[in-house]
Amino acid sequence: MGEPSNLFSVRGKVACVTGASSGLGRRAATMLAQAGAHVIGVARRADALADWQNETQGETHAIACDILDRDVLGDLAHDMSKPFGAPDIVIHAAGINTRQVADDVTPQGWDTTLGLNLSTPFFLSQHLVPGMKAKGWGRIVNFASLQTTRAFPGGIAYGASKAGIAQLTRAMAEAWSPDGITANAIGPGFFRTELTAAVFNDPERAAGNAAQTCIGRNGEPNDLDGPLLFLCSEASAYVTGQVLMVDGGFTAK
Repeated sequence: MGEPSNLFSVRGKVACVTGASSGLGRRAATMLAQAGAHVIGVARRADALADWQNETQGETHAIACDILDRDVLGDLAHDMSKPFGAPDIVIHAAGINTRQVADDVTPQGWDTTLGLNLSTPFFLSQHLVPGMKAKGWGRIVNFASLQTTRAFPGGIAYGASKAGIAQLTRAMAEAWSPDGITANAIGPGFFRTELTAAVFNDPERAAGNAAQTCIGRNGEPNDLDGPLLFLCSEASAYVTGQVLMVDGGFTAK
């Protein structure tokens, strides 16, 4: 355990963030770079990744890749190690919500949702874990959701994937924490992102969600900064297999 002033430091660590081109993934990637980590941002859209790099201070590298394609993950893990060395930290922020109601769920929509939200975090981590084991230190941060424990309309596939993230996180901890690798999940409440545009485009609905929190407002991107630094740093050395809800108390009511 480090000195108190260094407990939350990620300076010099190598961090990979999926979904870094937009939303909460972009915020996480930017924050870690500004905190002194070497950050590899991964997303499908090369142009959006370039925008992220241009707007971000710090050591960054971008890889445009469709991580839903499981066959590319081994090569991706290899490419991640080229700029700064093997990643110490991986944040699985990429995700999709098709918002198909139960009667209209398609096999393609189901498979895409479960593939990107649940399968990719496991298989990409599996490729990165050997490098973490070699260092005796690693941080895996999955993205949970309000729908990890709550059922929302049009969220049956998304909710199933996010409920799975909770158990995946516990199973990762059981498997890899003896090697110095913690695995935790962060569960955002309602934040304005591309994924939640449908919610925030309805002011009445957005206000209703804010009223359901204990704090009385929806989340701002910087509300995730502290919790993410905690889960990515030495400060959380004895925390693993947990889901940390960052939802203003939405799930407490």
